[in-house]
Amino acid sequence: MNSLARKKRRFILLSLIVPTLLLICFVVFPAMDLVRMSFTNWDGYSPSSQFIGFDNYVSMFHNADLWQSLRNNAVYFFSHLLMIPVELAFAVLLVSKLRAAKFYKTMVFMPYIINGVAIAYAFSYFFSPINGAFDAILDVLHLGMLSQSWLSDPKIVNFVLSFVSLWRFSGYHVILFMAALQSLPQDVQEAARVDGANAWQMFKYIQIPAIMLMVDFILFDNIRGALQVFDIPFVITGGGPGYASSTFTLYTIKTAFTFSNFGLASTMAVAIMVMIVVIYVVQNKLIHGIVLKGGKG
Repeated sequence: MNSLARKKRRFILLSLIVPTLLLICFVVFPAMDLVRMSFTNWDGYSPSSQFIGFDNYVSMFHNADLWQSLRNNAVYFFSHLLMIPVELAFAVLLVSKLRAAKFYKTMVFMPYIINGVAIAYAFSYFFSPINGAFDAILDVLHLGMLSQSWLSDPKIVNFVLSFVSLWRFSGYHVILFMAALQSLPQDVQEAARVDGANAWQMFKYIQIPAIMLMVDFILFDNIRGALQVFDIPFVITGGGPGYASSTFTLYTIKTAFTFSNFGLASTMAVAIMVMIVVIYVVQNKLIHGIVLKGGKG
């Protein structure tokens, strides 16, 4: 048995070596180099760079266009956050004995597996002010007076783009919620039903606490996705008009490759990593506090 235990331990250690080395080589070292680069004025092609201390961080905090981009990210964040309860409700509905449930599952998940650039191009034509399908639909429904400059009006363009993002990613969250709900022990749920628990009590006291790990993951995925959104605004509007639909990641890439300021772009990349962690920790404490309070009630 001691020999078998040693073999198991050796196998586990060997199995961890490769992913650990990959993590160090492709995550830890690049992250450390990114932090180092954020204190320089490297332009991306010069063989050397100059250490400038916290100048990039000061410049970032005083950049009005960057703050505008971050506010645009907030539209994606809150849109997806408000959609999460709806996604969970859809998941609960689809795991129940619903007629044609498999068809609905396929339709819900289909947008996620389509290429993001293709989706962005499709919706750019859909909302086009020239022969756009959306305005044509409004005309057919005699609602033509509601037509807007969907992709060029700074007041609504981010809501239009966040709708595209919701259409693409909500199905992914629904499938994740379904997987978590289907993994719950059936005997516990049956015992609750025998004790007289109704659907709401089952959902509140059994299903929600049991899938909190998946809720945490989806909340984190929402933060990461909202702060790193790139392809949809890049393809559909290019961040315009002006910086009205620019995002933090889009502005960071533009700073690096258009303005050749990799030092400042590295500072923005460090900032976005810190924001993801901080927002997740705060959000996690708030959500768990609400769930625990509701459970005691």
